[in-house]
Amino acid sequence: MPEPFVIAERRGDAVWLTLNRPERLNAVHVEMRDQLWMHLELLRDDPTVRVAVLRGAGDRAFSAGADITEFGTAPSFVEARDARVRRDLWGVMSTLEIPLIAAVHGFAYGAGLEMSLYCDLRVAAEDALFAIPEVTLGYIPSAGGTQTVPRHVPLGQALRMATTGDPISAQRAHELGFVQRVVPRAQLDAAAAEWADLLASRDPRATRATKRAVVRGLDLSLADGIALERRLAAGVAAAA
Repeated sequence: MPEPFVIAERRGDAVWLTLNRPERLNAVHVEMRDQLWMHLELLRDDPTVRVAVLRGAGDRAFSAGADITEFGTAPSFVEARDARVRRDLWGVMSTLEIPLIAAVHGFAYGAGLEMSLYCDLRVAAEDALFAIPEVTLGYIPSAGGTQTVPRHVPLGQALRMATTGDPISAQRAHELGFVQRVVPRAQLDAAAAEWADLLASRDPRATRATKRAVVRGLDLSLADGIALERRLAAGVAAAA
């Protein structure tokens, strides 16, 4: 049986998902996208899972982005679009109710960076590099980079990253605020596990409701956001 392109491992109340194409720097191709979508859909439907960790296999990359060897190989534009709609990886990542932690090392380029930004927390190894390099290849991000990056860093920094394609270091990403912790490479898994254990120890109803309030509130006025928080708080209290 061939090796899966995404490996799922249950660790207590957490699930660890490993992108598994190290020989291709964990570049995202159709099979990897579909397998990751499937695992995330299963997580969404499993009330016993309290947190998930996303990481990359091998020594060189979290993910170097989309597999450009697949570009233009779909039978038609319509079929490619329909496949993305049916298996909306970015949609399921952005609506997952449990906390999602990205443990990033090496290259996090293009879709790799974008995947990490769909996670709630990011811990990075000192060797991590982040970039949205699509402009250097003559096209633009298509996995949400033009929208997710400005939601995590100041507009000028987002435009610099998007229009130059230049990478930034883990330390600079931490200074800008979209990486919450930087650790030596050898400590990356332990740091992610520490966060996963901490989040899994919290009341799952309260954790999910808190995440929902923060994420949904970003698209609301302050008054509507406070009203949402009150409704969610009442629901958590009633279920206690």
